[in-house]
Amino acid sequence: MTPPTAPAVEAPEPLAHRPAHRTPSPVTGGALVLVGMLLVALNLRAAVTSLGALLDEVRTGLGLSGAMAGFVTTLPTIAFAGLGALTPWLIRRWPAARVLVVAMLALTVGQLLRVLTDSTTVFVLTSALALAGIAVANILLPMLVKQHFPHRTGLVTGAYTMALTTGTTVAAASAVPVAHAFGSWRAGLGVWAALAAVAVLPWVPLALRARAARRAATPTAVPAARARVRPARTRLGWAMAVYFGAQSLSGYAVMGWLAQLFRDAGFRPESAGLLLAGVTALGVPVALLMPTLAGRLRTLRPLVFGLTAFSAAAYLGLAFAPRGGALLWVLLLAFGQGAFPLILTTIGLRARTADGTVALSAFAQSTGYVIAALGPLLVGVLYEATGGWTAPMGFLLGALAVQTTAGMVIARPRFIEDER
Repeated sequence: MTPPTAPAVEAPEPLAHRPAHRTPSPVTGGALVLVGMLLVALNLRAAVTSLGALLDEVRTGLGLSGAMAGFVTTLPTIAFAGLGALTPWLIRRWPAARVLVVAMLALTVGQLLRVLTDSTTVFVLTSALALAGIAVANILLPMLVKQHFPHRTGLVTGAYTMALTTGTTVAAASAVPVAHAFGSWRAGLGVWAALAAVAVLPWVPLALRARAARRAATPTAVPAARARVRPARTRLGWAMAVYFGAQSLSGYAVMGWLAQLFRDAGFRPESAGLLLAGVTALGVPVALLMPTLAGRLRTLRPLVFGLTAFSAAAYLGLAFAPRGGALLWVLLLAFGQGAFPLILTTIGLRARTADGTVALSAFAQSTGYVIAALGPLLVGVLYEATGGWTAPMGFLLGALAVQTTAGMVIARPRFIEDER
């Protein structure tokens, strides 16, 4: 008797037919990917904080109105929210390495062109081009961690978050000295284009290898259909977005108004600026350690509650004793801002696949930045209306309560692909 032919479905699945997240990447792992990620992370806030440090000089140089200056400072959150949402669409069509090459080139060209113009319109448009590159990179980094370093998520996320924080601090601290050294605000902004250009270099060979691998794939193979991950239809997706948005709201409010609060408390402008810089500087080790802790804990509740306690104590101290305990409040704020590396790590922890990670990252960050845009604005409105800092700190405590509530939802181990 002739043995029956084995059903085709029991044969090993051809590699080209497997879902993309199971296909071994031609650029998997390796020092080059890690170096490329760290260089990208160094650039993710430099274009923003350098402009903040030189805003008065830019306003004078370009003749910006108060309304236009306000729009320029709000532009990052608008770009991060709107353009970041397009990243999953880009990734479905081109390899991540190629997308990052274009993103870093956009950041380089945008930063360079905006310091060569005397036109307000061109300045805004070229700033938007630079921010578009950042918006895409924001979404891609958590996905790249999941794709290339799945067993070292906490360590690699901590490393790139530390690089991001370092770039933020260095750009904010050095933009003014560089501008003074060269006698123009244009130098203080334009110098960061060189750093963005360096970040392109590791991704060029990675992009070429990805392109070669795609050409070498079986031409007749038809990729299997994949179920689209839709975080907007899940409780976890919205909880991630609210947590990201609430912590970013507080972070942008602190960065925008903390120096003014300390100046109102009697500190000299130079001292107030140093205290603000201290929050970012002290946040560097927190950014390194937080993802490692998150990756080792079964539940994130201790971290969520701990970060809430640090931030709440800092806000209360700033409201009632800003001068007497300034250094303590700065330290507590730095610990509380650990919510940022925590949520970046959680994006990877709450997705099984690279596809799920990029979808969750795009939704959480794009929606979160819409929420975050309200922070500096509402703090400013409350400050102007009341003439003090009690009401603004009360508002931030309210935002912290929302953040903590969302944190309870994301603290429990679960995966976005399992939710419908």
